[in-house]
Amino acid sequence: MPSPVILEVAVNGATPRSVNPHVPLTPAEVADEMLACVARGASIAHDHHEAMFVPDGVHPVEPYLEAWAPVLAAHPDVLLYPTMAAGARGIPVERRWAHVEELARRGMGGLSLVDPGSVNVGLTSDGVVPEAAAPGPYANSYADTEHMFARCSVHGTGPSISIFDPSFLRTALTLHRHGRVPSGAIVKLYFGGELEFGLPPTPTALEAYLEMLEPSGLPWSVAVLGGDVVGCGLAEAAVRRGGHLRVGLEDHAGPSTPTNTELVERAVALLADLDRRPATPTEARAILGLPVSRDR
Repeated sequence: MPSPVILEVAVNGATPRSVNPHVPLTPAEVADEMLACVARGASIAHDHHEAMFVPDGVHPVEPYLEAWAPVLAAHPDVLLYPTMAAGARGIPVERRWAHVEELARRGMGGLSLVDPGSVNVGLTSDGVVPEAAAPGPYANSYADTEHMFARCSVHGTGPSISIFDPSFLRTALTLHRHGRVPSGAIVKLYFGGELEFGLPPTPTALEAYLEMLEPSGLPWSVAVLGGDVVGCGLAEAAVRRGGHLRVGLEDHAGPSTPTNTELVERAVALLADLDRRPATPTEARAILGLPVSRDR
């Protein structure tokens, strides 16, 4: 049997309907979209019910609970995780991360977001002066990072570790070497497409990350934020090197306006061409070392 690859779908993010009319926004829409994507092969789903850049740094937990409950009722082992408020200044991580902690406390989702660094993110358009996606950097201190990892450990959730540039990865790996990254972690290698940050989605950039990452043995995936991870060839390169994949309308940019299910189906077709298959939610938990529903 072909070996499984974890397939994540980021269903909405900051993508507005003016860019893609298929973006799910309400809890009911998000639930329906997640269920459709899991049916097609996704085992992780990522959800924004609020914009990352909100001035007070607070995300209410209720929309996540409403959207996720029917998904987890149908698929108890599916892995879900939210975003975190990023634009507020001087807001402690305990407040920005409070909804993530509450979801973990309730046993919802199995993964918790960990962003181990700070980054400037910008948007570009052809022939136009670059436009900033946010007025200031997305900032997470070392203390913030350690707090997120420590609370994952308390609640037994796997850290979904976002890597926006090499410094994020070096921080995460240093903490991992010192035993401060709990089990169940997956490293998400985010490459900049139209979003100008970090490394571009090229084979050389992937190999640079893997040179740092491989001694750790941590599982990893790739995504292109502001691009097409399958169309640019990065997905194939990653799968051939033993990685996993993230697709979805949060990330996708290009001339077409696909649905989340279409992006998942394209990834599944690529896996079939490579004699691989998408992991089931239970298999994804086993790959990450997280307990399955019958163990909880």
